[in-house]
Amino acid sequence: MTPIQLNWALAGTIVALLSVATVVGQLLARQPQLGLNPAAVNAFNGRLRAWWIICCLLSVAFLNRGLTILLFGLISFWALREFITLTPTRHGDHRALFWVFFLFTPLHYVLVGYGLYDIYSILIPVYGFLFIPLRIAIAGDTKRFLERVAKIQSGLLVCVYCLGYAPAILDLPYGEYADRSRLLFFLVFMSLMSEALYFAWDRLYGRNVISPNINGTKTWEGMLGGAASAALVGMTYHLAFEPFRELWHTALVSMLIAVMGFAGSMTMSAIKRDRGVKDFGTLVEGHGGVLDRIDAICFAAPVFYHVARMLLVA
Repeated sequence: MTPIQLNWALAGTIVALLSVATVVGQLLARQPQLGLNPAAVNAFNGRLRAWWIICCLLSVAFLNRGLTILLFGLISFWALREFITLTPTRHGDHRALFWVFFLFTPLHYVLVGYGLYDIYSILIPVYGFLFIPLRIAIAGDTKRFLERVAKIQSGLLVCVYCLGYAPAILDLPYGEYADRSRLLFFLVFMSLMSEALYFAWDRLYGRNVISPNINGTKTWEGMLGGAASAALVGMTYHLAFEPFRELWHTALVSMLIAVMGFAGSMTMSAIKRDRGVKDFGTLVEGHGGVLDRIDAICFAAPVFYHVARMLLVA
């Protein structure tokens, strides 16, 4: 099969899997006599609705590189807005936030669009991080200065810089554009799949909670079982679509995506607990906002980009 035919075969497979999962979820919701936890079933169905939205939006990656970069730029803007809205700001922060939203965020994606890795890889963690404390200091408000600076820097790092590495995958010097777009889809697919696997392992076999004060449902059994299962799913995926040259490469990267996704989920949970809220926003009614659904991708994207660059370009 040609790379383009493989892409459409992948899209058809994802649609089929989501369709089956949706039917199963609706059947479970209508069968209370099975004794399943209604909250868990509702959470599963909520995740499915979010995954449908994400996969439908990501389909543009198969069609146009520019639209894909624009899409991720808009998602970054939305996620950063959720992050900043959740954490209180003072008047002295507003000018710094203006430059964060309307200079550094779009400029980062413009540089990604032009493929200027040497510049966009340092724009935010060097120049952005130096600019933010300077601009807040100029405003003259010293109350909780370090805390306010760190909050804005953290939001910019996770929501913009890290997520920006996802569309940057489309510029890796590897294969045709169709091959690179399939690589981006692999990152998103494995991030979503690992989330589902963690959810299943936690519900079925979870006993030892990792950090009850942060997330009472994340267990060691779920983390280990989910990561191992992600490697198996990645190996199955490899047999059909070969995202990497070697089977063990795909298994290793799949596990790495799962582990980084877990790290993203735990970190964002800690922030939400600190602010005393359940979700960052309302992307899907009753099931969180944009950042709640992309936290795994944000943490996995930069690691995946650099590992893929090492495995595929070397």
